[in-house]
Amino acid sequence: MADLRVPVLMYHAVADHPSEATRALSVTPRAFAEQMAVIADRRLTPVTTAELAAHWRSGRPLPERPVLVTFDDGYEGVHRHALPVLAEHGFPATVFVTTGWLRGPYDTGGGLDTMLDWDQVRELAGAGVEIGGHSHSHPQLDRLDDGRLRAELIRCKEIVSDQLGTVPASFAYPYGYSSRRVREAVRETGYAQALAVGNGLARRAQGPYALRRVTVRRSTGTATFERLVEGRDIARTFARDRVLTKGYAVVRRARQAGLLLRRRPE
Repeated sequence: MADLRVPVLMYHAVADHPSEATRALSVTPRAFAEQMAVIADRRLTPVTTAELAAHWRSGRPLPERPVLVTFDDGYEGVHRHALPVLAEHGFPATVFVTTGWLRGPYDTGGGLDTMLDWDQVRELAGAGVEIGGHSHSHPQLDRLDDGRLRAELIRCKEIVSDQLGTVPASFAYPYGYSSRRVREAVRETGYAQALAVGNGLARRAQGPYALRRVTVRRSTGTATFERLVEGRDIARTFARDRVLTKGYAVVRRARQAGLLLRRRPE
């Protein structure tokens, strides 16, 4: 069990007619229902992000064949379409909300599609869905200076705490980007664990602030989804993504080096 590898599924929007900005990373309500049926048929055991981390932190064994269902950003379709399916199966999940995108008093207008409002977030929480943080305005956190980085993390945590009456324990990095500095800031802000992307299976050895997820897209067919939840062929499934990620990482490092040079005092 010490080297157990857990599939952590990363969803975004659940909608028949998503915006162009979210289409590629959305799934249809029908596809989502079929995917949850696959999890049930294979007798996998969904757990929340906090539960996974708590088991690994304490060394207690996880439930048999664990899997995580997570959603980023906070799209309205998670409440409209995903919640009834989750409730039907009795599955827990985690929704990571970008607080400045949700409809309500803190809305900055940055949402990419119809977003949850806070009544819907409270209904999700009341139904056993873990609500985690995803920053306030969804920036690339590793490109922010220390002050703006901490402001994003603290603002998100405070809003979720005020609206739900509970402090969020889990965090997901916007775009999946982090660095040692970002992970340390997330820890110091009070989050107990955080999820990246990486398109790989989560392992205890990754540490609580760099747990990997696998992306579920509109193009993810049933056979591919079955392989994901079984933990099979992950590297082959996401081979193209990894090449693109490595290439973009080089570009991002070059940009970051340029920023640091420009900020250096003469």
